[in-house]
Amino acid sequence: MDDPTLVTGGTGTLGRAVVRRLMQDERPVRVLSRRPRPVGSRAACEWAVGDLRTGQGIDDAVRGAGPIVHCATTRTGKDVTATRTLVEAAGRAGSPHLVYISIVGTERVPMFYYRAKHECERVVAESGLPWTILRATQFHDLLAGLTTAQRLLPVALAPGGGMCFQPVDVREVAERLVELASGAPAGRVPDLAGPEVREGTDLARAVLSAHGRRRPVVPVVLPGKASRALRDGALTVPERAVGRITFEEYLAR
Repeated sequence: MDDPTLVTGGTGTLGRAVVRRLMQDERPVRVLSRRPRPVGSRAACEWAVGDLRTGQGIDDAVRGAGPIVHCATTRTGKDVTATRTLVEAAGRAGSPHLVYISIVGTERVPMFYYRAKHECERVVAESGLPWTILRATQFHDLLAGLTTAQRLLPVALAPGGGMCFQPVDVREVAERLVELASGAPAGRVPDLAGPEVREGTDLARAVLSAHGRRRPVVPVVLPGKASRALRDGALTVPERAVGRITFEEYLAR
């Protein structure tokens, strides 16, 4: 029997999609989570409890695994530490293929989260392990959530001033990650972006329309280098518009 694919962050938005895709392909899966398996959940995959921030349980989680798809993200400044912890444990376990999901624009957007992702890429590339790195644009649900989170406000605030995004469906990113994990290590592979480049205000209006709500959309332009980078298209790669599912199709679903 094949060794299970270990999915870090297997209970998150992308991790769940990766796990579902692996199970659809009838491949053995091991989910890494900080919490025990939920009561009543299907036992179709292995479950490993471990904390990448502290290292507790990670050696056991990695032991006996095949490829590792690293989807875990903390958003608390611990991503680099977590990635180093995973790399070190993987090295002790052998030489598994490590597939890392990053974000388009990590070297162009001067924000802490993006800089951390860029540093994680370096940690993976210098790990001594066989590795693959895929960068993707923002997920549909993340950008839609910027508007739905404001449902109690009389207006909808949205990134304005020409700030553009290229949303991609999380299922398509998961499909690509599974494909990469099943193949040979490929280093930095071409980016994966959604089918359309859209302004932030346009996306907000699409969300309101999908929910049947009529509210003014107020563009917000923040000062600073990060805002300028977004206006310059740092989060988009029009030449890699290979995603098929549009923002409206996501909203309809």
